[in-house]
Amino acid sequence: MNPYYPKRFLTLDSVLKKEFGEKVVKIPLNAGLSCPNRDGRCGVGGCSFCSGKLSGEFAGSKELSLAQQFEETKKLYMNKWGETKYIAYLQSGTNTYAPVEHLRRIYYSALSIENVVGLSIATRADCLDDDVLKLLEEINSKTYLSVELGLQSSNDKTAGLINRGYGYEKFLSGYNMLRQAGVKTCIHIINGLIGEDKEDMLKTAFDVALLEPYEVKIHLMYVVAGTLDEKRYLNKELKALELDEYINIVCDQLERLPPFTAVGRLTGDGDRKTLVAPLWSRNKRAVLNGIDKELAKRNSIQGMLWGK
Repeated sequence: MNPYYPKRFLTLDSVLKKEFGEKVVKIPLNAGLSCPNRDGRCGVGGCSFCSGKLSGEFAGSKELSLAQQFEETKKLYMNKWGETKYIAYLQSGTNTYAPVEHLRRIYYSALSIENVVGLSIATRADCLDDDVLKLLEEINSKTYLSVELGLQSSNDKTAGLINRGYGYEKFLSGYNMLRQAGVKTCIHIINGLIGEDKEDMLKTAFDVALLEPYEVKIHLMYVVAGTLDEKRYLNKELKALELDEYINIVCDQLERLPPFTAVGRLTGDGDRKTLVAPLWSRNKRAVLNGIDKELAKRNSIQGMLWGK
């Protein structure tokens, strides 16, 4: 029996429909915040895969207000979904990395936009101090809130190779702070990072499953022009995953995730203008269809191997 019908995994879309009683769309925004891995506080120029847009390829321009960015992006979604409810998604940069009163203005500005029913905040596990946690608790008590943490890999050797700037224990500390505050937390993982094989990727999924997060996003490691990983790829130090490899790894990971963890993403969305590899990732529909077909072929569902 498949409890997720018609999919074989728990989509975030279905979770949000249950929460709000209707379709809810996330609108990516750019609040103009930096990152400690960019400004020299903890890193050496950013994570090896991160673009100049601070992983906000489809967020708006920081030169525009959040409301202006929102309206521009909403037009694109209205062509597909019509008028609906929205979650303001602070995607670009590290969105808890600023004085708390500045963060307060940003958060409430996003929430004041018409038809916005919640807030999603992308950040790092090492950018969560007591004042930020109090603000997040305040927001959480008033509206839907989720915080997204970029783990990428639970392997500390990999964390060093990608210049993440902190180890797995620090990630766990930040994650547990959010959990204790009652904040819904999404964990990002990336398949295909430098130096990792399939067992490393499954180990990350296993470690994430132990944390029982609200949501998981599974990303493809795609190579972006102008990054350290582009140099590694061109020097043959980094190999891009093949499509069939990626599909099989994702299905293995889904089988190990808790059945109640929402899946917010199953691949990556690279900017076609700056994407170097793998070029098959341009066809997102083929990737998603491939995952659906492989799960059906296995007669498998999310959580089938959870806890085993």
